[in-house]
Amino acid sequence: MIVKWLIVISLIGFVAIINEVYSCNEAVCGSVVSKCLLTQSCKCDKKENCDCCKDCQACLSYLYSECCSCVEMCPTPNDTVSAISKMSYCEEVSSVPSLFNALTEGGSEKEWSTVTFPIDIDASQFDSKRELKIYRKTSEQETIAERNNNVFTMNCTVAYWAQCMSSSKCRQSCLSMGASSYRWFHDGCCECIGDKCVNYGIPESRCSDCPIKDEQVIDEEDAYYGEDDD
Repeated sequence: MIVKWLIVISLIGFVAIINEVYSCNEAVCGSVVSKCLLTQSCKCDKKENCDCCKDCQACLSYLYSECCSCVEMCPTPNDTVSAISKMSYCEEVSSVPSLFNALTEGGSEKEWSTVTFPIDIDASQFDSKRELKIYRKTSEQETIAERNNNVFTMNCTVAYWAQCMSSSKCRQSCLSMGASSYRWFHDGCCECIGDKCVNYGIPESRCSDCPIKDEQVIDEEDAYYGEDDD
């Protein structure tokens, strides 16, 4: 009897959350979110170290990007767009570093692969994020430019989604991970970029199962890569 009441209370709470969250898709997310609420897998504080963020991602599984808003795990969007090359374009989004770090600290997952590399930053040039002087290290860990006392090293982490996707899906996926920005390549590859990165991460398409075959034409207007954009 007690278990029944707990289930009823949880379902009532879920309905309340559904009503409060604009982008929550009840039809798609109802079942899995109810399960995660019952197990308290997504009872997380994104502003802290977010120890449970990975548990929530595992509980929501492949529906994480679609349903994270139902459990208040999606950051708020930021519509600032910046195009920086002909082969890809980038956009900054509202970041939650603790969430992104929690999801990527364990290395590669089935859905994505991570790349972490060191960058040296000249603190004396720290006027704005896009005006930093960057000293990338070679494979032998030698700096390309001469170092000085103002230079410090930080690790940049990016995550490449395995499958091809449209630019809107890439944005949504990186936003749900707590990334600070994303880079979408015109071959369909999606790169989510952490907050310690500059110049929008790595300007190379490295998705494991993307691009698709050469004979298939990529067109952002017509290519959905298996997603439904209702």
